[in-house]
Amino acid sequence: MRDIGLYIHFPFCLRKCNYCDFFSYQGMEEWISPYVDALCKELREWKEKLVDYRVKTIYIGGGTPTLVPAELTARVLDLCRIIFYVKDDAEITIEANPGTISREKLSVLKSSGINRLSMGLQAWQERHLKTLGRLHRSEDFIRSVDSARDAGIDNINADVMFGLPGQTIDEWLETLYRVCMLGMEHISMYSLKVEEGTLFYTWLRQGKINLPTQEEDRLMYYKGRNFLHQHGLEQYEISNFAVSGRECIHNLIYWNNEEYIGCGSGAHSYFNKERFSNHRDIKSYVEAVMTGTSRIEYRELVDETNERFETIMLGLRLVRGIDKEGFVRRFGRDIYHYYGDAVEKLIGKELLVDDGRYIRLTNRGMDVQNSVLLEFLD
Repeated sequence: MRDIGLYIHFPFCLRKCNYCDFFSYQGMEEWISPYVDALCKELREWKEKLVDYRVKTIYIGGGTPTLVPAELTARVLDLCRIIFYVKDDAEITIEANPGTISREKLSVLKSSGINRLSMGLQAWQERHLKTLGRLHRSEDFIRSVDSARDAGIDNINADVMFGLPGQTIDEWLETLYRVCMLGMEHISMYSLKVEEGTLFYTWLRQGKINLPTQEEDRLMYYKGRNFLHQHGLEQYEISNFAVSGRECIHNLIYWNNEEYIGCGSGAHSYFNKERFSNHRDIKSYVEAVMTGTSRIEYRELVDETNERFETIMLGLRLVRGIDKEGFVRRFGRDIYHYYGDAVEKLIGKELLVDDGRYIRLTNRGMDVQNSVLLEFLD
């Protein structure tokens, strides 16, 4: 049997954050129940296709999945175990925003199989939380961590952001310090990207916010990386750090370019040499699933050339880099057969390193990753 990952999307939010361009919606709580009905129907449609697969990870993302009543989430997970072969040691993650969880809710989720929690802190300082449009305060994050520990969840990730409007290096390091002092097993640190269609995009064009320079942004990244290393969290991907053995298995599926299925509105899948995604609009998704019409909004066949490039693009996000032997097993020939000139050129520019087993980015290469990837495009 082959392993696969399962992503489940809950698109509901109390309020859309000012920087967010994810598939999420506020003020649609009345759609939660019909949405879960449609989600369960979609899951059943995958039953026959996954007969020869073992589900090794389930990741419930959003939105704010913890807005959904825990009993409904448990219903979805129970169904997954009925219709799929879910491994006994499967990593099962749910995303949460501080203030939307309690010990009671987390106890129900833990009993349903949740063994990993990913919380969006983003920043410690109240002024930055307000600018970001977050509804929680740092005290809510502390209470949520305590509640998760009390409920028996011993694998917690915190999402934090740098490069925020007006953010100083000291504030960034304080955020990391506070999170580390709470004993996080995993920390994801992301540079703010201002996307079109967000309130931040409008404010930036109007001159209402100013972002750090590229040099300041890179300095925050490297200081943050060094700080986490000093506090026992090892980097395993460009933006992700974990204590030993607590790397996110689900995200490693993406970075290793392995198969996964996504269920729910806007969810993406990579399965049987195809990439496809569902309708993003909640109402359109529910109607399509419940009436038996196509829920697919986008579909693309992935030929071997694109598969090779995607494997390189994603693999170079990992600190270890691209597994040369794994590349041969997957494509039949050594990476140098396809990309020898590009690899040697980039090694000569000190942007890549070949240590015999892996080909990986150098620190300089990480800073100009997009330029590195251009060398691999046919």
